[in-house]
Parts: sequence; C-alpha cells; structure tokens
Amino acid sequence: MTSVLNVTLCQMAVAREKAANITKAIRMITEAAKRGSKLAVLPECFNCPYGTKYFDEYSESLAPGNPTYDAVSNCAKSNNIWVIAGSIPEKAADGKLFNSSMTFGPDGALKHVHRKVHLFRINTKTVRFDESEVLSAGDDATAVTMDEHTKFGVGICFDIRYPLLAWNLATQGTSFIVYPGAFNMVTGPTHWELNGRARAVDNQQFVFLCSPARDTSAEYVAWGHSMVIDPMGNVIGELDEKEGFLDCKVDLGVIADTRNRIPIMKGVRNDLYHLDWRKQ
Repeated sequence: MTSVLNVTLCQMAVAREKAANITKAIRMITEAAKRGSKLAVLPECFNCPYGTKYFDEYSESLAPGNPTYDAVSNCAKSNNIWVIAGSIPEKAADGKLFNSSMTFGPDGALKHVHRKVHLFRINTKTVRFDESEVLSAGDDATAVTMDEHTKFGVGICFDIRYPLLAWNLATQGTSFIVYPGAFNMVTGPTHWELNGRARAVDNQQFVFLCSPARDTSAEYVAWGHSMVIDPMGNVIGELDEKEGFLDCKVDLGVIADTRNRIPIMKGVRNDLYHLDWRKQ
C-alpha cells in the first residue's frame, strides 16, 4: 500500500523550441527519479509557449510515434516513475485540438488522458485570452488508479475553479488531485493558492499545483509558485517564480485521519444536492 509518496513538481521554463522543451522535461523527470521521487509532474503546456496561435503548430496525436509521447513514455519506463505530463496541445483524429494531460505509469504505458474540461477565458485590461478560439473542451473526469489503495485525479488550470469537478473525482476515491496550470500575473496572486487550498479543504485530500516558471519576456506570463497542499488546506511546499523542483514526501495516511476528525464527506446531503442534478 502506498502511504508516503515522494512527489516532485517540475516548474520548468518553457521556450519557443519544442525539441528543447521536451529535452528539458525529460531531464527534470530523470533528476526527480534519481532523488527518489515516485511521481513527477510537469506544467501546463510544457512543450510549447502558452498561446492560441501556437497550439496547432505544436500539436501532436497522443500515441506512439509522436515526439512528446515517445520521450515521456520512455523516460517513465527507464526511471520506473509515474509521470503526469502537464499538458500539451493534442490533435485528435478528427482534427480537433485539445489541451490534454497524459499520465504514464512506471512501465511506460499511457494510463490516462485528461482533456481540459473548462476552457480558459479572461478579459481584463492587461490579459485577454480565450482558449475556445482554437480548442475543444474535454468531456470526461475519471480517476486514475495508482495501486489497489491509491487513486488520483487530474484537472488542468481553469478546471480548478469548478468545485464539482473536484468533488466528482473525490467521490471516485481519489487521495490527491493534480492541477498543471498556468495562472497569470492577474489571477495568480489572488486565486492560485486560494483555489488550491479550497479544493483541498472541500474534498479533504492533497492538491498539487504545477506551474511553468515565470518568463517576463513571454506573451503570456505565468505566475509560477507551484505548491503542494494538504487535506487541512496547509501549504506544505511552495516554489517562487523561478525554474526549479518542489520535492515533497506526501503522507496519504493523514487523509483518513482528517476525515475522521472533521467528517465532511460523511455529511453530504444527497437528498438535497448531487452530481447528476442536471440529468434529473
């Protein structure tokens, strides 16, 4: 049974060159494994600049024979490590583009794909962005099984703002939810940590937030501050804005203890509200 899980969040700086980004991601995963990590997490859009005009050019099919898939799959297998490969622009067989996260097991096999369910939109004086200009939204939220006792969920960036998505994953028995995300300099200072801590407290489990490093010369400037949050909402590890690693020993045993001391999950009023309300 997995009790203490060694996790590394890889807050990498993303450049314009796709091959260089993939090479850096592989190096960071490998270094994490050498330090004893059993799970490495990459940030949102780790193989390309974050911008709607880049997504089609950098997109790939999520299958063997494509550079990002092959590199991460081989790295996971050679290092015997789980990898949540942040996200990349995915080009589906029908030509649609998605913002998608691949999860690879330590055998190198693709265990799960999460397509960003809630597409990012913002319209402020300093930041304007709409992923729906080029991306389609995913329609699935399925937990990933790590071993017979441990499941986890994956959301991507804007997905963190939707409590029912996290609740759906929690009801499937997850111990932690991973959000690769690129919050910006408007939303990052106020909402990045706040949303992470809220989802952790709502569902009494760990939350991992993995951001790209900040590049002030980029068209879209990421906030950084990758962090790990425990089931009580405490930030137990955090980076600044620069490229680096966040290594954490996550004790999954505290989840049951937290839920016993504050039995939120046992008090859910399914007679008043439930996840399938729109289907009734």
